[in-house]
Amino acid sequence: MTTQVAIQGVKGSFHHLVTQQYFADPVAIVPLLTFNEVVDHLTSKKVDTAVMAIENSIAGSIIPNYALIDSHNLHITGEHYLDIQHQLMALPGQHIADIKEVHSHPMALLQCQAFFEPYPHIKLVEDSDTAEAAQRIQNQQLKGIGAIASQAAAEAYQLDILAQSIQTIKQNETRFVIVEREQSSTEQANKASLKFMLDHKRGSLAAMLNVMSDCKLNLTKIQSLPKIDTPWKYAFFVDVTFDVYEHYNKAKSIMTIMAEEFKVLGEYKNAKS
Repeated sequence: MTTQVAIQGVKGSFHHLVTQQYFADPVAIVPLLTFNEVVDHLTSKKVDTAVMAIENSIAGSIIPNYALIDSHNLHITGEHYLDIQHQLMALPGQHIADIKEVHSHPMALLQCQAFFEPYPHIKLVEDSDTAEAAQRIQNQQLKGIGAIASQAAAEAYQLDILAQSIQTIKQNETRFVIVEREQSSTEQANKASLKFMLDHKRGSLAAMLNVMSDCKLNLTKIQSLPKIDTPWKYAFFVDVTFDVYEHYNKAKSIMTIMAEEFKVLGEYKNAKS
């Protein structure tokens, strides 16, 4: 039976590209407009798994997605890094001088702002998805409208690329996580995503970081999120890598005792190792 994978976006989106690169066997994508819909489909068992962007090397963490994974008690079972190359595209036969508006996801617009400075006549318009903006241009034959999306989207929707790799920082990478309802096998795990809350007192975070260091864990990411119902209290989301699972297990047992709240969001194979 073909695995059903929920993604935010349509065919040709960066989430779609991740499914093609990450999964060994072909999967059936379920394209959805928002990450909330992606999570709803997963928790209601309409799909087997989901792909969610979690951070970008230029724009930073996608904080709402951390909160979605946590609040729905989902599990990160894998990760994938995708080289993001943004292309400016429009219906065939047009030039940049003909374009009055460019539509794309807010993150893509942010990453490409500098490119449009010499073109003050172009209005940048936020859209729900990069590839969906490209799809709409083709479906409605919208002249004078451009989209920022992947080369795959240009090919899928038969649009001309007016400018290639228009992102401000050319080395532009997004980290995606594979999310499921249950934790899969941790046999090959050498990376973990954790969440913890601490007493609001001096040295509490430093003590937690010392435990990670003493147990030979490498901290690759730390992100704080405010606890909405308790002012000035924060949850910390961290990613750690390790060479020996037993070292990680020891750290986990100590951190569980030290934290007010401790949770494993996922244990999985490090895509960078």
